[in-house]
Amino acid sequence: MGRRYIVIGSGSIGRRHHENIEALGADSTLLPWRGLDTQSLEQKLREAAGAVIATATDVRLELVELCARAGTAIYVEKPLAFRTSGLQSLFKAAKPVADRSVAGFMMRYHPALKALMQDPVETFRFSMEVGHDVRNWRQGWSFSGSYAARHEGGGVLLDLCHEIDMATCLFPGLALGEVSCIGHRRFPRVDFATRVTLRRRELAGDVAMDYLSPRSIRRLALRGLRGGLDIDFLTGTEMRWQDGHEVNREWTIDRNSMFLELMRDFMDLAEGREPQGNPLLPRLDLVMESSALIARAWEARQFHGEINWSNK
Repeated sequence: MGRRYIVIGSGSIGRRHHENIEALGADSTLLPWRGLDTQSLEQKLREAAGAVIATATDVRLELVELCARAGTAIYVEKPLAFRTSGLQSLFKAAKPVADRSVAGFMMRYHPALKALMQDPVETFRFSMEVGHDVRNWRQGWSFSGSYAARHEGGGVLLDLCHEIDMATCLFPGLALGEVSCIGHRRFPRVDFATRVTLRRRELAGDVAMDYLSPRSIRRLALRGLRGGLDIDFLTGTEMRWQDGHEVNREWTIDRNSMFLELMRDFMDLAEGREPQGNPLLPRLDLVMESSALIARAWEARQFHGEINWSNK
């Protein structure tokens, strides 16, 4: 078996994983989903240490079943599923290899989040916001031709769901409130701007995400009785204040380093080694809470209008 991996899905995220596996010193085979021979794939899986599933969300269950049957560890891109029933089926199928597998929640490797988990802030309110201009996301990329434009399994909530996952890391046991969305005239039932309200005893929060921001945004605000903090995940800066004292911190941010760290941990699991140190490791058998919250939020979307926004 050795250090051999298979990446299924040859889009931008699949290519990133393929290149990262090779950068970490293992052999990687990149396979497009379209036209894939699943019978020959199963034999390849039996000879591999692990497989990365980087396809559209709605075609992952069959691949998870193949990997589990072959006994192959799995790196499944987020979100795992967009319906509760589909999520339950995926977890059931993955059970034989779940403790050697991971979900692709790479923002758990952001240095600011890891620091916050080690030094938390007493909080009664939190707010998270992420936004991108989807028209200028990647060179040569078209929104209308992407999985994100699908009415089944598309939309901004699923695409930018890392924030919901990070919220459950910080505040386990969150309950879902209202999910308010703005749609687009050309893409029925696809959310372009969404706000999810979340709550827990003595805690209120919201997560907002959109495809409309002329400037990229990814930030977190926490408020408590004795202080609070603001984090900009894109610049790697934190401003924290408590009892009248203010402390600012900065981290060097390399987005791909987060993918690399998660991939390295996955490869350790797949090859029988102990991963090196991130307590937020998104091992597949430990991410049910955030994955279920994402699926329930997608199912609970309520559309309150639409835009007519030019796109590529």
